[in-house]
Amino acid sequence: MSEFDQSETVIRDKRRVDPDTGEVRTPAGGPETAPAEAPAADVPGDQRAEDLERQLTERTGDLQRVKAEYDNYRRRVERDRQATADNALSTVLNNLLPVLDDIGRAREHGELEGGFRSVAEALEAITVKLGLTPFGEAGDPFDPTVHEALTHAYGANVTEPTAAQIYQPGYRLGDRILRPARVGVVEPDSLVEPTAATSVDGAADS
Repeated sequence: MSEFDQSETVIRDKRRVDPDTGEVRTPAGGPETAPAEAPAADVPGDQRAEDLERQLTERTGDLQRVKAEYDNYRRRVERDRQATADNALSTVLNNLLPVLDDIGRAREHGELEGGFRSVAEALEAITVKLGLTPFGEAGDPFDPTVHEALTHAYGANVTEPTAAQIYQPGYRLGDRILRPARVGVVEPDSLVEPTAATSVDGAADS
């Protein structure tokens, strides 16, 4: 008989469940055990708390920066929008100033009557509602920031440079001067310098 015939055939039953008893078989190597997990790093509780607090502080700072940037952007957009609207309104009102001048002259000459008067007063009311304010009255102290001097004279009845005559009223929109008041300025006689032929005490030089 050959060597192959003399060898024994070995059959291994690897079924987990015993077909005769129905019980789960235990592997020859012993019961299976789950691989042991690596032990967690031994971090002190105080250190973990400090790390969490640091991360919270960083995230809070990030949120505050984002909010500040957004608030600045929103204010800038609102400021630009308001500036655009103000410029457009200023342009419209500037174009109406000659019409308001004509209405003022007609009123001074007693020509503002009938239907023209109603239209003129309605237009003036609209401009006031939009924020247009006239200024400049005879007798106001002269202010070069809001007055434009067209004439100049000296007089004894004033104590300071005065807008004695108003040729055209000024107009402002809010704090913006759309047009200065055009005036005639009168200054006190005391501001007139003595001539070379007159001494300081008023006596004639010899």
